[in-house]
Amino acid sequence: MKLPAVSLLALSLSLALNPAVAGKPAATDIDPRRLSQDVKVLSSDEFEGRGPATAGESKTIDYVVAQMKAAGLQPGGDLKDGGREWTQAVPLARAEIKGTPTLSVAVKGKTQTLTQGEQIAVRAAQDGSTAIDIAKAPLVFAGYGVSAPERGWDDFKGVDLKGKIAVVLINDPDFEGGEGDFGGKAMTYYGRWTYKYEEAARQGALGLLIVHETDPASYGWATVKNSNTNTMFDVVRDNPASVHPRLEGWIQRDFTVQLFKQAGLDFDALKAQAKTKAFRPVELKGATLSAKYDVDRQIITSHNIVGRIDGTERPDETVIYSAHWDHLGVGQPDAKGDRIYNGAVDNATGTAALIEIGRAFAKAPTRPERSVVFLAVTAEEKGLLGSEYYASKPLYPLGKTVAVINMDALDPHGPARNFTTSGSARQDLLDELIDTAKKVANLDYVTDPKPEAGHFFRSDHFPFAKRGVPAVSFGSGNDLVDGGLDAGKKMEDAYVADRYHQPADEWEADWTFLGMARDLGLLYTVGRNLADSDRWPNWDASSEFRAARDQTAGDRK
Repeated sequence: MKLPAVSLLALSLSLALNPAVAGKPAATDIDPRRLSQDVKVLSSDEFEGRGPATAGESKTIDYVVAQMKAAGLQPGGDLKDGGREWTQAVPLARAEIKGTPTLSVAVKGKTQTLTQGEQIAVRAAQDGSTAIDIAKAPLVFAGYGVSAPERGWDDFKGVDLKGKIAVVLINDPDFEGGEGDFGGKAMTYYGRWTYKYEEAARQGALGLLIVHETDPASYGWATVKNSNTNTMFDVVRDNPASVHPRLEGWIQRDFTVQLFKQAGLDFDALKAQAKTKAFRPVELKGATLSAKYDVDRQIITSHNIVGRIDGTERPDETVIYSAHWDHLGVGQPDAKGDRIYNGAVDNATGTAALIEIGRAFAKAPTRPERSVVFLAVTAEEKGLLGSEYYASKPLYPLGKTVAVINMDALDPHGPARNFTTSGSARQDLLDELIDTAKKVANLDYVTDPKPEAGHFFRSDHFPFAKRGVPAVSFGSGNDLVDGGLDAGKKMEDAYVADRYHQPADEWEADWTFLGMARDLGLLYTVGRNLADSDRWPNWDASSEFRAARDQTAGDRK
């Protein structure tokens, strides 16, 4: 099917309506055919699922760099011999379970063998251990695993977890009731699995098991299995045991209910208690867990890919577009025996978008006044590690980084009448995105439709946001021009159930990319407007990120 190029004539309207950039150039055409081709190549079996530190990474770097060069970008990565390279080296701790782990629970003398990926999914140890040998560790139910003094909340209440495995619920206590001490339905960071492992380590627990439930997790067991039985990565830490207990994993809800019952406990009753401040940890009397497996731990180097256009007036001030290039690589086979996790939507679409917006900037009649960086980060699927590394060791100072516009898992179908973002933290950058979308394309903004899923903490803008840099992660709309909200919901539900973090996330020939091309015109406009201005967006005065941004105000004088 031959796809027409999408003209960005609407940008002229944007420029006319925005006196701050009157007379500035519009982008060249963004071509859905190029988007389709890039996604097709990057998600092909040849790229082996784009796993960090694999042959798939080398192929991905070669392809993306070649496309950035062809688009007209310059290298913006690590400095070497006075010049920039195309990549930023990202050292990572890589951990992988050797062979099949031996796992079991025992309740009152009766032992049940557990199968990795079925009742339980344990992660390769990230505390620095190279062997796990846990014999009959007691199990303790610790509610949601939250310690939040500012909310007067403590799920641990002085329990000694040394030598014990904590069992906790996913999300935070407000999820099901929709109101309470954690801000209602929207997930706080206390609800994220990353926080729960970190807190377990701070509490001195030997291990932590998170009970999987589809709604509060926002994804099914297949996603948990595929993500957690794969190779694990982390940034290199001086003391990894300070944020990782020795054993980390998830357990199925039905298995958990039965386990609690065998220990004389009612899972649903304890879950209800865990929603209150009065909850106290409960030991599963007579219940223990045993685990034995070796871990191959290595320090490896992955890479962020960095393209750049130098600004003409203020080159030391930077607008960043970002997307993660990695996916899950080769992992557990699905029902069809497919082991390659191609990651077409997640996130070959974002990587293709990054290349195409870069082309739009490079082919524009004039260069932007501020510099623009196109950052393809590694190891997002392992916990936002590439973006975390860049944000902790930025190539360009965060104090002079104007904004970050992130793109993750864009819809490759037709256009929608609206768009969204991951989370809805109040900030000038979001206001500008909403205003521009209305002017250039009459697009409505809908707040994150699933704030309880914690998407704000799950995309590569978050490491920047927590350091104060204004940042958004763009999301495709769900009110489709062809089919409306019903069609959008069916498409999203089918993707989450059947494709997300599964081998079935593959390129399809009937994807038009027309909606994505239109949306990229919007994102180009927002970034171009910022790059041709002297404005510095900030967070709302009530935002938890405002203080960090204000601390760097001196850099922007």
